[in-house]
Amino acid sequence: MTEHNNEAGHAILFGLGSMGYGMARSLLRSGLSVAGFDVNPDAVARFRADGGATGDMASEARRASIVMVVVLNAAQTEEVLFGDTGVVPLMTPGSVVIACATVPPAFARQMEAACEKYEIHYLDAPISGGAAKAAEGRLSIMASGTPEAFAAARPALDATAETVFELGNEAGAGSAMKAVNQLLAGVHIAAMAEALTFGMTQGVSPENFVAVISKCAGTSWMLENRAPHVVKGDYTPLSSVNIWPKDLGIVLDIAREAKFSAPITAAALQQFLAAAGMGLGSEDDAAVAKVYARNAGLTLPGEA
Repeated sequence: MTEHNNEAGHAILFGLGSMGYGMARSLLRSGLSVAGFDVNPDAVARFRADGGATGDMASEARRASIVMVVVLNAAQTEEVLFGDTGVVPLMTPGSVVIACATVPPAFARQMEAACEKYEIHYLDAPISGGAAKAAEGRLSIMASGTPEAFAAARPALDATAETVFELGNEAGAGSAMKAVNQLLAGVHIAAMAEALTFGMTQGVSPENFVAVISKCAGTSWMLENRAPHVVKGDYTPLSSVNIWPKDLGIVLDIAREAKFSAPITAAALQQFLAAAGMGLGSEDDAAVAKVYARNAGLTLPGEA
């Protein structure tokens, strides 16, 4: 693959949401020059005020050695890379795309092949850790791609991640591992909501639930992270309900293709769909507890 001649240490990040914004700032702190783009112009203006580059997308793409894509799904990833204003055809050969959305493994392999036609490296690099760790540059990244892709991506990986799992020499393996993670994460959030509200029917307050279960064998990282949102009655979306119909839907699509039964995942998905149907899609995913509360006639903290 052709060596790139673009400006050393210049990166673009697409998607300045709760995860992407923290990642973009982590890139800046590492000493990289960084341009940030998002469909929300306020997010772009905010990042430029923080020191982000101010050029238009085309000019920034021609300068960049690294493009990170931190958007919602496969459709948005493909639009950023190969849409009407897609970035890949503008990039210098030898540059790298680091794709961080939760997508099916087959899609990641498709994007890798499409990037190869332009002599662009592609790193399949889903992320985990939440907005707080994104802001601290302490994410876990489940990555797969060629050694050349890893080498080109290294400055950005070092800036944004505490742990980089190198899972294989071609795209797809990173996304497969992310699907496993999302299966567990979604199930654990739904299980937290079920357990917390079940406890309420037995006189266990949400406050005591968190204080006790977080120190017992039934705990999980998701329980310890999300149950306090319910206790506070604060559903400010750090990760929204709407994420889970997409992510658990991807898990079940993969499972169906593998002829693998995943009934617990399917049950969790139904609870997130119910929450979205109640109009809670834009709330924090801990709001799935409201589905259980409604069905049981319970009043959660912060509710009248």
